[in-house]
Order: sequence, then structure tokens, then C-alpha cells
Amino acid sequence: MKSLIERNLRLFFSSKSKVFFSLLGALISFVLYLVFLRQSMQESWSALKDSQKILDYWLIGGTLTVTAITTTGGAMTNLVSDRESNRLADLVLTDTSYTKITLSYLLSAWIIGFIMQGFMYAIMQVYFMIQDKISFDGVVFLKLLGLMILSSLLWSAINLLIFTFVKTSDTFGKINTIIGTAAGFFAGVYFPIGAMPTFAKSLIKLTPVPYNAAIYRQVMMNKELNHALKGLPVDKVLDFKKSMGIVIGKGFSTETYNMGITFIIVIVLILGLYRYNKNVVLNKV
Repeated sequence: MKSLIERNLRLFFSSKSKVFFSLLGALISFVLYLVFLRQSMQESWSALKDSQKILDYWLIGGTLTVTAITTTGGAMTNLVSDRESNRLADLVLTDTSYTKITLSYLLSAWIIGFIMQGFMYAIMQVYFMIQDKISFDGVVFLKLLGLMILSSLLWSAINLLIFTFVKTSDTFGKINTIIGTAAGFFAGVYFPIGAMPTFAKSLIKLTPVPYNAAIYRQVMMNKELNHALKGLPVDKVLDFKKSMGIVIGKGFSTETYNMGITFIIVIVLILGLYRYNKNVVLNKV
């Protein structure tokens, strides 16, 4: 299985186009914020102390979620291309079991998602350190590394479930484009959740995306935001956090619970479909 994981990683990172397009959704979120959203949001947050720095952390949290979604999805290109070319059926003829082959796609996507999140974080952190003088907190960074690992695992499992049914590279490209575009909206990067219509907010909350973004934002913004909102009524603080997608439910425990439940459901579905997918591949041998 190790050799398969190494193969998948090599195929992904050796293609500049795969790397670039897997990051495209996150890069669009970052650039849109800098070019179009930053000024207007800063004006609306002008009453907060260090509002620009808080906004920077807010963006980083949302963009890391988008990165986890799009890069683990992009990593599934190997699964789809192997199925399309019947290479997957050839791999089953080797000594490697179908279970290990499936796990190799999952684990390679997990590694890719983690690496690419770290890459995007480095770009954004360095940029805002230079531009807005935000600080680097070692404790927060260690927490972020843990979240990157968990987020990458969650979205690797979800994307494996989605692309298990995709048989051609053309279909893969179309679905991946849709997911990459929607990710920014669902993470509340293009528009804060509080500014969306009620139906849109209800729809978004049915997915793990806003909960993932909320956990990132809580970890990154907690210290600065609590200082900036100090003295305000608790209900006003909670309303503000909910409108900005910093809190979705009742806080960190709710976000973690929803992500955990989603992961369990996805794993159960993957296991439930395992025999069907295996039979489909074996029928081509």
C-alpha cells in the first residue's frame, strides 16, 4: 500500500496543473477578499479594535476550509483516471487487496490536503504579517496543524464517497469545479453567513462546511475577538459571531460534534458501498 500512496502523491505533485486547479478555489477566495471584500468589510467592522487583523484571521479560517475541500477533491483525480483507463482493475490483479487500494486513495488525499492547507496557511500568514502586522502564535499554530489533519481526513472521506461513482475524467472535472465554486459560499468566505437569505443559511448548515470554517475561526480569532468585544452584552457578542460564521451552533463543541457525526456517516456509507464497488471493479477483470 505504501508504494500505491507514493505513486498517487507523485502523480499529483508532478502535475503543475493538478496542483494549481486544486488550489484555485482557495486562491479565488483569497484574491476576492483582497480586491473586493476587504475594504467594505473593514468599514462595517470599524467599531472593533484591530478590526483589520481580526478580519485577516476570519479570512484565513474560511480559506483553509476551502483548501481542505478542493485539494482532497483534486487528489481523487487518480482514482477516477485509474477507473476510466481500467488501471484499477489491473491493480486488483496484483497481490494488493482492493481494500488497500481504496485506502491508498484515501490516505494520499489526506496527505495532499494537509500539505496544501499548510502551504496556503504559510502564504496568507506571511502576507498578512507583512501587510497588517498580524502576529504568529505558536500555540495557535499547533492547534491549526491538528485541525488541518482532521479537516483533511474528513474531506478525503467525503470526496472518496462522491467520486466513487464518477467514471470519467470529464465528469470529474465538472463536479470538481462545482464543488470548488460552492465551497467559498458554504464556508462563508464570499459572503458572511449572516448576510445570506434564510433558505441559504439553512441549506449551508446541513453540510459540514460552515462548522469546519467556524472551528478554524474560533481557534484563530478567539483571543483578539474576545478582547475587541469585551464589555458588550453576551447576547450581542453571540449574535455577531453567528452572523460572521464564527459560531454556527452553541460553540466549539457543537461544531466538533457535527463534524464528527458527518465523518461517521460518511465512513458508514463508504463501508456500505464497499462490496458494490469491489464487484464492479472485479467484473472488469
